[in-house]
Amino acid sequence: MSKKIAIIGGGNLGTAIAEGLIKSKFCKPSDITITKRNLATLKELEGKGVHVTSDNAAAVRGSELVILAIKPFQVSDVVNGFKKELTGKHMLVSVVTGVATSDIEGIIKKKLPVFRAMPNTAIAIQESITCISVSNATDAQAAYVKDLFTNLGKVAMIDEKLMDAATVLGACGTAFAMRYIRANIQGGIEIGFDAVTANLIAAQTVKGAAELLLQKGTHPEQEIDKVTTPKGCTIAGLNEMEHQGFSSSLIKGIATSYNKIVKG
Repeated sequence: MSKKIAIIGGGNLGTAIAEGLIKSKFCKPSDITITKRNLATLKELEGKGVHVTSDNAAAVRGSELVILAIKPFQVSDVVNGFKKELTGKHMLVSVVTGVATSDIEGIIKKKLPVFRAMPNTAIAIQESITCISVSNATDAQAAYVKDLFTNLGKVAMIDEKLMDAATVLGACGTAFAMRYIRANIQGGIEIGFDAVTANLIAAQTVKGAAELLLQKGTHPEQEIDKVTTPKGCTIAGLNEMEHQGFSSSLIKGIATSYNKIVKG
């Protein structure tokens, strides 16, 4: 059943969520209210039927689901500004990096369902992986929030203690994948392709490889075995990459990003 949704923060992530919900037909544009100080940048959404306002309290008052999509340093001031409007009908979803559900619960001082969600930038095209943790929610409430983000890509329900790890693997991971694709393009140019064609081949190859894993549920090595033949060019290239530290450098990069979040 459709709920009234308030997106507090009309920046890149907030607007991407709104666009995705509209495109997927999860809800009607008129069921969404999005807030921002500068409303000029929300004209396109307003033209699609989304309510836009600079009044956070009014947006929360007229909603049942509140999605918090602001900067971490803004959380205290913004949530304090609308917490009086929160009632038993509300669910709160935070997509704010590095802010725990306990931090938000400490501000609102009300026993409400609070979710923490970590999407990535592919949410703009409904291809995010969004990791979600739950606090004080019923199964039905959790299912609703999961369904919402499933309309924006894939979803993994995780313990909140894994959110830092989710940030590295799912959000930083986009940049890691892009760097791999960029290297593929550079290699493609070296062996004869123009940049545009190399970009297309590299990006679609990675997309296809990912879809094989997602749709078939196989392990990467199973798919690698299908491509590598004895004394073939694929295994020769893979072995050279491993000799140069391909896998170990990726693993070290992921661990380094994680330590940066945990230790600062």
